[in-house]
Amino acid sequence: MPWKNWAGNQTAQPRRVATPRSPEEVSALVRRAGADGLRVKAVGAGHSFTAVAVTDGVQVRPEGLTEIRSVDASAGTVTVGSGMRLERLNELLAQHGLALTNMGDIAVQSLAGATGTGTHGTGRSSGALSGQIRGLEMVLADGEIVTCSPDENAELFAGARVGLGALGIVTAITFAVEPAFLLEAREEPMPMAEVLDRFDELSTENEHFEFYWFPHTDSCNVKRNNRSAGPAKPLSRAKFLIDDEILSNGVFGLACKVGKAAPKAIPTIARLSSKALSARTYTDASYKVFTSPRRVRFVEMEYALPREAAVAALREIHELVNKGHEYVSFPVEVRVAPSDDMWLSTANGRDTAYIAVHMFRGTPHERYFSAVEKIMTAHQGRPHWGKLHTRDAAYLADAYPHFKDFTALRDRVDPERRFGNDYLRRVLGE
Repeated sequence: MPWKNWAGNQTAQPRRVATPRSPEEVSALVRRAGADGLRVKAVGAGHSFTAVAVTDGVQVRPEGLTEIRSVDASAGTVTVGSGMRLERLNELLAQHGLALTNMGDIAVQSLAGATGTGTHGTGRSSGALSGQIRGLEMVLADGEIVTCSPDENAELFAGARVGLGALGIVTAITFAVEPAFLLEAREEPMPMAEVLDRFDELSTENEHFEFYWFPHTDSCNVKRNNRSAGPAKPLSRAKFLIDDEILSNGVFGLACKVGKAAPKAIPTIARLSSKALSARTYTDASYKVFTSPRRVRFVEMEYALPREAAVAALREIHELVNKGHEYVSFPVEVRVAPSDDMWLSTANGRDTAYIAVHMFRGTPHERYFSAVEKIMTAHQGRPHWGKLHTRDAAYLADAYPHFKDFTALRDRVDPERRFGNDYLRRVLGE
């Protein structure tokens, strides 16, 4: 049966589909695939916009790898099956009075898919989900089941935390966790000029800062999340329904459909949309503040820039849209992250700002994305591995200090490219 990702822009027709329930079953199917000369790819919830998980060989689905291996509050770790969804992990941790330090704003991804493509949130000192990994269990191309951590198979661990599925199939993940905490969320409109003038201040004075700029306007919606001693003051059910479901999903989705049918109406719609959400402040469990429902489907491109380049790049995107050649119905999202040491992390070796552009599903996006990509690459941008881009191995080898270390590791653990596909051939080379 054909497979399609969440956005509907990637499809696959695998020869076989498997839903293993243990590392041993994964090992057996990898060995069988090798004997049959087939490639193997694990696929999660399908939230990547690239073809990173596409295969015409054996597709491994994660629904059977969702067990809870251990929860150790004293050690501050939890080990779970790699197919578990992030939303389920959040619920599990809450039951034990624990939480992840940081995460992105969508919680429906599988853990292996989210970490393997470098999914991140926004944070002054806390970065990608992969940076919270303390150990991995994997099945390699020869079927061997191995574990890795900073103290065991350390080189494999350095590469596999953001491994793109190129090194093996991750079957279990150990995360560092901490006692559950509250976040105070402060969201408010702010003129774009003020946001850019205060970008460094807002990035450094808040634990978690991000903003959305509404193209065709000079308006932004700024979000600041900081830890709170409480008490919890969550949004009322009515406020959540109005803001997050009716306005952010229902009305916004309708506006996107109108804009798709009549593109010249988009600037007017954007001006109205930028004024629809009012300021609000609330305090709730961290995972409830970090994440939001996303029901309007889109395609996305995101680049990671040196943080000091963010403001200049945003001014250039603003100028691009103001020229009137593109009609953009989706906000531009901006987040930050600290430098890290993961080989293929987009924040490797530098404090980072993320700039993400989106287009409503089914709307022509190529010209807009191409124009933005030229701006991003001029500022030494690194594309998100799971979001649309046109970069290849030649570009990426210059962008990542440890690129050659990663490809050399891949040569050792998967010399026959059992876990390869066309996307990996483009971004990693042969």
